Amino acid sequence: MSCVRTIALLAALLTAALGAGSPGTDAPTAERAPRFEADTKRITGDVRKKITGSSWRKGCPVPRRNLRLIRASHWDFQRDVERGALIVHKREKREMVKALRAMFGARFRIRKMNLIDRYGADDRRSMRADNTSAFNCRFVAGTTRWSEHAYGRAIDINPVENPYVTPSGHVSPPAGAAYTDRSRRTKGMIHHGDDVWDAFRDVGWKWGGDWSGTKDYQHFSATGR
Repeated sequence: MSCVRTIALLAALLTAALGAGSPGTDAPTAERAPRFEADTKRITGDVRKKITGSSWRKGCPVPRRNLRLIRASHWDFQRDVERGALIVHKREKREMVKALRAMFGARFRIRKMNLIDRYGADDRRSMRADNTSAFNCRFVAGTTRWSEHAYGRAIDINPVENPYVTPSGHVSPPAGAAYTDRSRRTKGMIHHGDDVWDAFRDVGWKWGGDWSGTKDYQHFSATGR
């Protein structure tokens, strides 16, 4: 057998072994990047039971029929993709999904994103757990005025890394004291002009970190309140 024919035969055998160009054989492909996924649903079934008497009760400013459950992908602090849950007003569902999609694309880290009912609808417990949450039928702390969360048009993101800070030095949650120096740049923190700020600005929501006086670095809302 000539040298040329030998080389050709070896090349054919190698091609067959690798499956390159062979019908019905999958060629090696690059690992696919994780995709953002989200769905929105009415509040029914187990979720309805879970929130009733907890984050929602009679007398709340929004009826359950006007709320929507969002389940969406997010990056956690270990760089894994998780699927979290939020409840928002039905009028804000598209804006929220769009903002979450942008945050996912920027690989912004969210420690956890559970319905606040997992923490007994207790805002302080949820913040201590560094949980990102949205709807909760509650008053603004220390008042009898409904919070924007009670309308389903606000979200609190990574409360420990983005605490509520008053001019007198009160910090909530207490573990957030380590993050009151906003010159820090670490995972989960939000800063004016960053990817998270842009994501919510693009849907018309405003950031509590831009307030004068008291700063609520975890808080975005449709009304700016």
